Amino acid sequence: MPALGSLLDHLECRACCTVVDASAPIGPCPTCGLALFATYSLDRINGKAWWASLQDRPNDLWRYRELLPVRDPANVVSLGEGGSPIVPLGSVPETPDVEVAVKDDGGLPTGSFKARGMAVAVSKAQELGLRELYVPSAGNAGVALAAYGARAGARVRIYLPEATPASALAACALYGAEVIRVPGTIREAGEEARRREAGRASFDMSTLREPYRVEGKKTMGFEIVEHSGTGGLPDAIVYPAGGGTGLVGMEKAFRELRELGLLDRVPRLYAVQSAGCAPLVRALQDDANVVTPWTDPHTIAPGLLVPAPFASARVLEAVRATRGAGVTVTDREIVDAMRALGRRHGVSASPEGAAPYAALPKLLRGGRVRPGERVLLYNTGSGLPFSVDDLAV
Repeated sequence: MPALGSLLDHLECRACCTVVDASAPIGPCPTCGLALFATYSLDRINGKAWWASLQDRPNDLWRYRELLPVRDPANVVSLGEGGSPIVPLGSVPETPDVEVAVKDDGGLPTGSFKARGMAVAVSKAQELGLRELYVPSAGNAGVALAAYGARAGARVRIYLPEATPASALAACALYGAEVIRVPGTIREAGEEARRREAGRASFDMSTLREPYRVEGKKTMGFEIVEHSGTGGLPDAIVYPAGGGTGLVGMEKAFRELRELGLLDRVPRLYAVQSAGCAPLVRALQDDANVVTPWTDPHTIAPGLLVPAPFASARVLEAVRATRGAGVTVTDREIVDAMRALGRRHGVSASPEGAAPYAALPKLLRGGRVRPGERVLLYNTGSGLPFSVDDLAV
């Protein structure tokens, strides 16, 4: 199959159905203020021929270029992101009758899955002529924007909660970004960022407040299908949800592959949150359409400390569309899971990345996961910046 460029057609709001031209920079929907999503002309390709052609392409996320939004390859800003392994775990004593594997994004550039979203978003920002970028972050997204912004030659400002691990602060500074520390959680960091940036010629790269980070996260779903094959597709994917963009991205990937005739079933998506900050899980359990902000949020996992995810309706929609659910884990269970993954399986996981391992026995006991099923745990980041013994629980 001849190589094609991006099949990006337009942007669309799922909440109010507003359609927006994708050729100019834009944040949230101009009509309702919620998230915009990229829409592609999928009728222009033969799905099976396109899928077969991937085997001849480099093993990075840009192999899926037709379904990514960068129209001119000259604008791609890359550090080699994508292509992370799926690692079978073998025997897991707590769930002996379940086949468990880990999708390990800890080895990606900047050490986390945030590299996926920022690679695509910064590339598209470059294509659209944006040279000054900012983001409020719990840590990993800021590090990723700092790195990809440096690669693109853009000016970058990162707004971090005061409690952000020192390793993330140092990494942002290493890449040359300006770092602003803000009291409180990522919610307060976001409020301060938008207050300070108002009137500047800068662009907000926050989760779901621009349309393209989710497109990078979508490649998580593409890779899971490609590496597993349709016959080995997991029955369930267990994912640590802070802002929840990865859930939205994977569900979007599965929908697009179904439309191309490449999937006839999709894995169930399970959102894992900390018991100290679980607005998405609470909304799923209460059958609510949007989250209620979490009061007194606390957890040792910085990436899960998101008390009010933006565009939460889309995150909840993604989980429900796959017949999934939500589950919480305690900080103690997270630390125990970090140790177990390292000592039993040789997998280095951040607190966020260990949360799915902690959640697995609960999902089995609750009947969400059944004996004999294949379960994929998503490790979103390396545990190397963390000292388990120093985590306060």
